[in-house]
Formats: sequence, structure tokens, C-alpha cells
Amino acid sequence: MFISGIADEAGQDIATQVKANKELGWSHIEVRNVNETNLTDVPDDGFDQILRAVTDAKLQISCFASRIANWAKDISDPSSFESDQEELARAIPRMKKAGTPFIRIMSYANKQNMPDAEWRDQAVERISTLARMAEDGEITLLHENCDGWGGLGPAQTLELLAAVNSPALRLVFDTGNTVPHCQDTMDYYQKVRRYIDYVHIKDARKVGGSCTFCFVGDGDARVAEIITDLKNTGYNGGFSIEPHVAAIVHERKTATAEELYSSYIEYGRRLNKIVEGIMGSQG
Repeated sequence: MFISGIADEAGQDIATQVKANKELGWSHIEVRNVNETNLTDVPDDGFDQILRAVTDAKLQISCFASRIANWAKDISDPSSFESDQEELARAIPRMKKAGTPFIRIMSYANKQNMPDAEWRDQAVERISTLARMAEDGEITLLHENCDGWGGLGPAQTLELLAAVNSPALRLVFDTGNTVPHCQDTMDYYQKVRRYIDYVHIKDARKVGGSCTFCFVGDGDARVAEIITDLKNTGYNGGFSIEPHVAAIVHERKTATAEELYSSYIEYGRRLNKIVEGIMGSQG
């Protein structure tokens, strides 16, 4: 197992992102945005510079945190699917160049209140097309339990996997997304466990009617229990922090450079300690 992190929560530029992951003693880094541009959108020379900075630091890109089918992509908008196909087509050769097997996706927001059955059918059709592209490119789409039809609950996640029926579609399970969505974290996790190839680490707690993201171990996402069960059931993949403490991309929440960096380092250190404790106690 290894630990990584969506490093734009440590800072905007790649040098800062690399520095944070190296300070935490990690061998991997998950790249989403660099200077507010997604890794799949930067020009080719910009990508080469980013990859060089990562490899020069002896880090491996564990996953491309793409925008494909994410919370900003409306199922009612045909152009969102067109842009996703274009994004995946750009991403695949970059993933091969970086030696990165995974790209994170979701399954489309429903901003216009499309009927659930139609939302489901269109999401399945779109993800099926993307999965065929992934098969041809020999990479793996990781669907995240977030905004999107397939993230409504474990039943929808399993139905999406069954309907698409592709070896190129697996799961990234985000521990903290269950809390704001009022889902039972362990129930969701246990029902989809056999399809999980990667894990995002967030934690959150609900107070009254509001949800607050917090440092790992301080919330209700049952992170230590999930990590323990993953180890006991033979998981050998990655954990990637997405703190949402100082910055939340989709809410446009930001912070000073110092706050971003220090909160990311503190979050990473706390996860390191949790993982070390579990590995030690389990022998």
C-alpha cells in the first residue's frame, strides 16, 4: 500500500505540490490542477514540464484527478459528454507517458432534475462509451462515489458497474463523501469493497443540518475502520488525501498559500500516523 494526495490542496504550483508530498515521505502524488488548470487541459509542453518535476523528485503520479463526468458536468448538456470524450482522449497518452493506470471520473450531475430513470440510462450510456475508450487505451476509469447517478448509493454504484460491464471501470471509494450525502459509510463501503482499486481519504462531521470537513480521524467517516478492513481483505492499492480543510475546489473555498501548505502537511501526518498504527497493530 502507498499514500498519496491530491496535491493542489497543498499549493497551486507543481513545485509546492511536489515539495509537500516529499516532506510527508510519500512516493506518489495525485495530480488534479496545476496553477488552476487541470492536468488534462495544460498544453503538451506544460504537461511535460509537470511530469519532469514529478519524476525528477522520484515521485509517481498515482491517478489523474480529471473533471470527466464530475459535479460540474450536467447530464442534460450534450456538450458535457463531448468535452469528456475529448478530455479522455487527451489524457490517455499522457497517462501512458507517466505510467499512471488510473483516471478519476464521476457519473454526471443532474442540475435540471431529469427523471431518475432517464438520468440512469444516459449516465450508463455515456460511461459505457468512455469505458470502451479506456479499454482501447489500456487504462482504468475509477468511478468516485460523489455527485452523479452512480454515487447516489451502493445500489446505484453496483448497477452502474453491472450495466457498463467493463474491466476498465472500477472504483475509487471516497471515505468522506458519504457524510454530506447522508449515507451510511460502512454499509456503502462493504457493499462495493470488491470493486475498489483506490481510496480517497476525507473526513467530515455533521452538526445540526450542516456538514464540516475536518482533519482525518476527527469526523464520522470511519477512516481507521475502513483502512483496517482494507488491509485485512488484501488491499494493496493507494490512499490519497483530499483534505477539504483549507480549500474546497468545487465550493471555490480557498486560503492563503501558508494555510494550504500547513493544513495539507498536518493532514498527511495524521494519516501517516493512523496507517502506521494499523499496520503495526496488525503485524
